[in-house]
Amino acid sequence: MVQIGYTMMTEQSGPRELVDHVVRAEEAGFDFSVTSDHYFPWLRSQGHAPYAWSVLGAAAHATSRIPLMTYVTCPTFRYHPAVVAQKAATLQLLSQGRFRLGLGSGENLNEHVVGGGWPSVDVRHELLEEAVEIIRALFEGGHVTRHGAHFDVDSARLWDLPDQPPPIGIAVSGEQSCRLAGRLADLVVATEPEKGLLEAFDRHGGAGKPRVGQLPVCHDSDRDAAVERAHAQFRWFGSGWKVNSELPHPDAFEGATQFVTPDDVAGSIPCGDDPEVFVEAVRPYAEAGFTEVALVQIGGGSQEPFLDWSAKTLLPALREAFA
Repeated sequence: MVQIGYTMMTEQSGPRELVDHVVRAEEAGFDFSVTSDHYFPWLRSQGHAPYAWSVLGAAAHATSRIPLMTYVTCPTFRYHPAVVAQKAATLQLLSQGRFRLGLGSGENLNEHVVGGGWPSVDVRHELLEEAVEIIRALFEGGHVTRHGAHFDVDSARLWDLPDQPPPIGIAVSGEQSCRLAGRLADLVVATEPEKGLLEAFDRHGGAGKPRVGQLPVCHDSDRDAAVERAHAQFRWFGSGWKVNSELPHPDAFEGATQFVTPDDVAGSIPCGDDPEVFVEAVRPYAEAGFTEVALVQIGGGSQEPFLDWSAKTLLPALREAFA
């Protein structure tokens, strides 16, 4: 069985709208939700980037059932890992145990804003490993003092700890990140249905742990309008993580995707209102071994029609296909 989730895409909606959307997603019957954590949108056409942690706090209070998750937070540049641990523990309390902390090594797009430069991927993985160790130590309670290669922690303690700390997920894109995730994560996060990533995660200790994927979709009763919107706002998606993590600004993504056509986008993102097209787009994730797939409906103003259609048509079709 594959659980189907809903994505609060902070790059395409304002904070109040994001909370309204996840409330509607809970009512529609989605199994879980995830939230991106951005300082910039990928493209100017998306137009938003509110603070994800404030949105999550409001969402935790406004909902009662649907699980919440960062997809993903970088705990190494904009945020010190000790602060991420405090935020995550607080969210777990506010949500009454419904929060999972998804972590990743970050994108230049969001992390350059603090002026710390953008190191090589090897260094970024070193930073992430050290950050996860700090977060786990703080989740255990007591005071933590640490002087590591990248981070110092001076007698830190979380005074409000949940009985069960949030599970930690780590985003993967290659062997090195899979090795890190297999050893340190409670679940794995990936944005592409690559079976090899999950096999590498298993080899390094991840066997039997949840694996969460993400799929952009563009629902509209007018398929041409859906393709046009997907091209305007999501043509960056097909560039792959090795490119997307390096570019520093929405204008860079504009330049990098200037030759991507609407047909290119329609070939990789399901568009329109035929549920079978969406089912077939989820199928590679199920076949690769993902246990959960979070859908991203493209376009902030198109969420309500998508959620209504999902409740009546899409979710029943997906559950029948992947029960």
